[in-house]
Amino acid sequence: MAITVGELVEIPHLRLDVYSGASGLGREVTWTHTSDLPEPWRWVTGGEFLMTNGMSFPKSAKEQADLVRHLADAGVAGLGIGENMYCPRLTAAFTRTSDELGFPVLWIRYPLPFVAISRSVAEATLVDQSQRLGRTVRIYDLIRRHTARGAAPADLLSALARELGCEIQVCDRATGEPWFPGTQPLDATLSDAVVALSEASKNVAGGAYGLPSVGDRAAMLTDIPRHAGAALVTLSDPRVGVDPIQLQHAATVIAIELSQTQLMLEHERRYGSGLLTQMLEGRMDIAGVTAQLADLGLKPESAVLVAARSEEPERMLELHNSLWRHTLPYLCLVRMGTAHVLVPDDPDTDSVLSRALGPTARIGISRTLGSLARFQDAAREALWALSIAERRETIVSRYGSAVPWVGLSSVADAQTLVDRILRPVLDYDEQHNSRLVETLDAFLQNQRSWQQTAQAMHIHRQTVMYRIRKVEALTSRDLADTNSLSELWLAVRAAELLYSRDRDWSESTDDNLKPTPRRRRPGG
Repeated sequence: MAITVGELVEIPHLRLDVYSGASGLGREVTWTHTSDLPEPWRWVTGGEFLMTNGMSFPKSAKEQADLVRHLADAGVAGLGIGENMYCPRLTAAFTRTSDELGFPVLWIRYPLPFVAISRSVAEATLVDQSQRLGRTVRIYDLIRRHTARGAAPADLLSALARELGCEIQVCDRATGEPWFPGTQPLDATLSDAVVALSEASKNVAGGAYGLPSVGDRAAMLTDIPRHAGAALVTLSDPRVGVDPIQLQHAATVIAIELSQTQLMLEHERRYGSGLLTQMLEGRMDIAGVTAQLADLGLKPESAVLVAARSEEPERMLELHNSLWRHTLPYLCLVRMGTAHVLVPDDPDTDSVLSRALGPTARIGISRTLGSLARFQDAAREALWALSIAERRETIVSRYGSAVPWVGLSSVADAQTLVDRILRPVLDYDEQHNSRLVETLDAFLQNQRSWQQTAQAMHIHRQTVMYRIRKVEALTSRDLADTNSLSELWLAVRAAELLYSRDRDWSESTDDNLKPTPRRRRPGG
């Protein structure tokens, strides 16, 4: 059995003195921990007797009272303070809170080394260590039995919870959502707390962090080895706590399950990305692809094509995991900074995509395919909607639902305008590897100033003049004329929407949506 705080006080050679919280001397001590960090409750898992020299101990009455509350909420068994060291004067509020919560505070007389207390606790828990060894063996045997049966991850988590004597959940750290489909979601408060953890906390291997309590249960987050994007959350009785060593073993077992799952998902992602590449490049047999999609649970008549970008590229690389967690069948391909996804047009599709890709996401969604014969149209629609989302700085834009921009409500409208006005210039650029459209764009963006355009493009002023005169000749339009000016400006803006930023100005709009090098913007 574990030793209590009161039993520690009774060990003569330790010479510990009770300062406050005597009603809590029956609290069991499972381990000892030494910390002089300003928020020590973030670094415990429950059951510890915490020892400190008081170097970062708060001075104000409120902060000292809050410290006691946080330690009690985290399930700490008691607090030992080095006497005549660095601790400021303990306030009446501190003492009152300790007594009210039954949280024992002891003085550790100088020069008793803290390790002497740790040894006493270790010696008193030898029987408990034997029991812990047995539990450890059972925990690792769970993964063997789970794999042999091919059981669902939820079954493994339930078995681990029984061994640990608490509720456990595995979540995605970026979104707070359950990592495995079909498992219990976190309480909303806990989910938000997981997402709000600092990046520094998320990158500390083997760490354990206190989370807000849920009702009468203490919550704790534990890192999962080799899986920084996932976390193990436990909910337990604060009076009992969770064995921190057993918790690390459980995290290791879950890491094995995660690794096996991710190998399976990576295999499926590679298969899907290869198929989607063929479809985007127009290299598909419709009947054969329809059968392959049916095997994956995708029906063209109810599917949409998505084009998305995020300033957090790791989220795009993990997008297929989020779709799997929400049991959405998918094909997913990340190419040249853009994620292309074929998914069912489910009511939750928008929210799943936006949550997975984060607040910097820009997502364009096509109309429903209806048939694979319309796939290339859907690809253009998705890129068009993505361009609208980026221009308006909205997370999700669905093709056909946005208010028309500059009078253009569809890809067809934009293509007609570009072909009617800019096609000769685009063809000239493609044939001569020139930069006429780019120069026209820069000229319009720089208020038709020869000098400013030249500086922005790092070319000579005479070169700008020559190129603009060439544009006027090819389009039969005079930029000094207001009508011509407005037509050319609209055509350039339509081309900017039509040819996504990962395609060149000179790229034709045939059915082979093959990305070419990104066009250079003025000044870049």
